[in-house]
Amino acid sequence: MSMIGDIFIVFWGFLMISFMGIGGFFMFRKFLKQLPKEDGKSNMDWEAYYVEQTRHMWPEKEKHLLEELVAPVPELFRDVARHKIVGKIGEVALANSNTLITQEVLIEGYILATPKRDHKFLKKKLKEKNIDVTPYKHLFELSRSDYAENWRSRYRKKSHEEKGVEDN
Repeated sequence: MSMIGDIFIVFWGFLMISFMGIGGFFMFRKFLKQLPKEDGKSNMDWEAYYVEQTRHMWPEKEKHLLEELVAPVPELFRDVARHKIVGKIGEVALANSNTLITQEVLIEGYILATPKRDHKFLKKKLKEKNIDVTPYKHLFELSRSDYAENWRSRYRKKSHEEKGVEDN
């Protein structure tokens, strides 16, 4: 065999091993999301639960806004991203005992479900739609890695503190 053929085979081997490693990484992440937590349900089970519980609560206007917000996500990953975001929006709606998904609940859930790097796009999109972002400023200040299991209690604490400031 020629030297070029040998180099090509070695390059092709490294390329295939790299692709298999990347694919394995994403499969492992999905596997970790499927593992049950202390309550017996996995993160993906809870996402599906919140999506199913709030399916009837979505007006057309909010569905359209959600589609605009997930539009920049590559089409290959858009369904997965949409499902995760809708699950978090449903969780926020049920935590607040809402009977309808409102624009405010949608934005809060979107902020909580997405990483900090996506917030710049959200702010830009909300500005285009003339929606004030100041009520959500405390959510933007947190990064997604700061959202722990007790995010609701911290969120409510901040909301109550802000309301206390407004009352004074």
